[in-house]
Amino acid sequence: MQDPLLNLAGYLLRRASSAALAELNARLAPLDLRHADVAMLMLAEAWPGLTQSAAGRVLGIQRANMVPFVEHLERRGLLRRRQVDRRSQALELTRSGRMLLKRARRVVSAHEAALLGRVPPGLRPVVVPVLTALWQGGALRDVQRRVRGPSAG
Repeated sequence: MQDPLLNLAGYLLRRASSAALAELNARLAPLDLRHADVAMLMLAEAWPGLTQSAAGRVLGIQRANMVPFVEHLERRGLLRRRQVDRRSQALELTRSGRMLLKRARRVVSAHEAALLGRVPPGLRPVVVPVLTALWQGGALRDVQRRVRGPSAG
C-alpha cells in the first residue's frame, strides 16, 4: 500500500523541516540553546540596535511571545535591551552572547553540512534557492522592508 502523502510537497517539506529542527536542537542542547535562540543571537549580531518588535517580525514570533523569549536570553546574560523610545527596545548582543554564538555557529555549520550531505551532489546548489522560493512568496521582501525602513531596496 503506497502512502498518498509522499507525493505532497507541502507534507514532505513539513516533515523535512521537523526532522531538521529536531536534529539541530539535539546538537545545540549541550550549549543549552534551541534553534530560535541562535536565530535571535544571529539577528542581534547582524543588525545591532534591531528592535525587539522588528526581530519578532523577522523570526515570525508573535508579540506576546517575544517578551518572555527575549527575557529568557537576557536573564542568561546573552542579550541586553536598550530603550529606544517609549515603546521600542533595541537588542544588543553581550560579550557572553558573542562567545556562545561563536560556539553555536560551529554546531549550526556542522548540522548544515550533514543536512546537505543527504542531498545528491548535483542537487545541492539548488536546495537553498528552491526553499527560499517556496518560503518567500513575497513575504520576505515585505518583512525586510518593514525592518530596514522604506528606503531599503
